Amino acid sequence: MKFVKADWDPDVGGFNLDPSAYLAELPQIREALPVGAREFAFDTGHYSMRSSRCVKDLRLAGIHVPTDKSGILTLEFAPNQWKHDSGLRIRYSGVSHFSIDYEGSIDWMQADTVLLDEILPDGDGCVHEIALTDASIIVRSRDLNAFWDVAEPGGKT
Repeated sequence: MKFVKADWDPDVGGFNLDPSAYLAELPQIREALPVGAREFAFDTGHYSMRSSRCVKDLRLAGIHVPTDKSGILTLEFAPNQWKHDSGLRIRYSGVSHFSIDYEGSIDWMQADTVLLDEILPDGDGCVHEIALTDASIIVRSRDLNAFWDVAEPGGKT
């Protein structure tokens, strides 16, 4: 990620998480972000670590890749029972790139959980990078819409 810090710190045996540089940059890029991406990035709880609408600690629960030419990709994240009221579903439209890069393995983690994310303008759309405990997801799309309504994996509410 360009602004958000989400790195493993071996000295403390934990992650160093800091969205402050991104939060400082957001007002400058506001108008360049597509509408849905802008709404999600500027959600008041998005980077507030104690908020039930903070992405931190969500668990990757589903990836739905289009099998047609619709260009629609959906990522589902299950809630952390100690923090979130519901899970999160992100629907990307006009997807031109999707990748998951696995970086290693943290043995004590049963599933990949979200550390932090960053959305930046990219041509006529945006690029959304999500740092997970063992991987990173990158999606380039025309726009995205985020829905805090997923109660459990599989989109059941």
